[in-house]
Amino acid sequence: MSDQTFYVTSPIYYVNDAPHIGHAYTSLACDVLARFNRLDGKRVMFLTGTDEHGQKVEKAAQAAGIAPKPFVDKVSQNFRDLCRTMNFSNDDFIRTTEARHVKSVQALWTRLAERGEIYLANYGGWYAVSDEAFYGEDEITIRDGKRYGPTGKEVEWVEEPSYFFRLSAWQERLMKFYEEHPDFIAPETRRNEVLSFVRGGLKDLSISRTTFKWGIPVPNDPAHIMYVWIDALTNYITATGFPDESLETYKAFWPADLHLVGKDILRFHTVYWPAFLMAAELPPPRRVFAHGWWTNEGQKISKSLGNVIVPGELVAKYGLDPVRYFLLREVPFGQDGDFSHAAMVRRMNTDLANDLGNLAQRSLSMIQKNCGAAVPAPQALTDADRKLLDDAAALLPMLRQTLAAQAFNRALEGVWQVVGDANRYIDAQAPWALKKTDPARMGTVLYVLAETVRRLAILLQAVMPETMGRLLDQLAVPAEARSFASFAAALTAGAPLPAPQGLFPRYVEPEAAA
Repeated sequence: MSDQTFYVTSPIYYVNDAPHIGHAYTSLACDVLARFNRLDGKRVMFLTGTDEHGQKVEKAAQAAGIAPKPFVDKVSQNFRDLCRTMNFSNDDFIRTTEARHVKSVQALWTRLAERGEIYLANYGGWYAVSDEAFYGEDEITIRDGKRYGPTGKEVEWVEEPSYFFRLSAWQERLMKFYEEHPDFIAPETRRNEVLSFVRGGLKDLSISRTTFKWGIPVPNDPAHIMYVWIDALTNYITATGFPDESLETYKAFWPADLHLVGKDILRFHTVYWPAFLMAAELPPPRRVFAHGWWTNEGQKISKSLGNVIVPGELVAKYGLDPVRYFLLREVPFGQDGDFSHAAMVRRMNTDLANDLGNLAQRSLSMIQKNCGAAVPAPQALTDADRKLLDDAAALLPMLRQTLAAQAFNRALEGVWQVVGDANRYIDAQAPWALKKTDPARMGTVLYVLAETVRRLAILLQAVMPETMGRLLDQLAVPAEARSFASFAAALTAGAPLPAPQGLFPRYVEPEAAA
């Protein structure tokens, strides 16, 4: 990433499905990185959107009894609604049915064709409609007389004329690219998977279909429509203004700093996509990070089990910022995780209510009561005061480092270490006792606490923007002093503070409340 710009993308989500926790999780990670980099003074582009073409969509629209376009208009809106539900700060929302995208994909195809990277032949292969993917004979299993691909979805034999991308010619060049860019694929386990796959040999890739019509026509051969992955992946450059490479947005934001994806679409983003781009003499993205999947109370999530986790229902039950915090704190990003009610409540009541919420409430309530509802003036600082303030200050470089590596849980663990230290500092300094014995020292202790809380609130805005906005209001921090440029500044002694309000109510089971 450059010092001035940051471009992060979620996958574009396929519109045959309703938004679920997996969609929310990927876009949440993007949102936190986008917000963090904006706070750090960068010009940010955060892209999300919907993938709307293909046979699966055509069949789903037919089953619903409507034409594909009104069908995708309706389902795409569900993903826009998800952005509002989760308070995502995306700068753009792209749809593959938009005119700008059609123009972009056809331009990329033409570049590849002009460079001899595409040829016409006949294709025969095992195809899974639900995966929009072809599979080799070695990836097929037979059960009860039916054939299934590696994802467990049924496959059918498809034969038709097809344009092919010369992927086989890119094996060595891709291996060289991975070697020269060791951070291109993360985490390491996923990088190893991709290296193993490419080393095993690449076959030319079918990139057009003739057996259905819902897609972008191939330039100069409208009997063919572009196969889903060349269409879908191109969205990332469409949003920057491609094919006009002279545009300021293209020059500022391409190549993307980070594509965040689920591990199921890793191959497409780390093999096909860089090969398409390099073959078209365009720079590949800088990094692709593939995260894990969620289970629900220890069970695999599936529609048939009826245990799909709906983001709006989580937010309604637990509150928006607690859900945002839990999803990024509970599991190392990149590993699979389990959503459980007990774990969610534990994070809400321990991390948020007891630790951070209690720290803010105790500190600001004592200032309200004992310091005339204004920021106290500090006297000479002790070693304990300086250590807490220094540890809080050290969080910003730590967060820059951990978030650049997409280590969200490590970032939040580091912040909560200081939250815990600040609570222990209150107990050790006992400002309620100092009120009688040394009021000036009490004022210093409360100042140190308020200043620590200010720094924590500024840093946590990326994860919990609404709640941290309210906390900064309680500290009377003006809107223009909430970015990292003001992180090293300090509260002004004597500044009046409003009466503090609780931030994180404890979760009480409905039956207990009744």
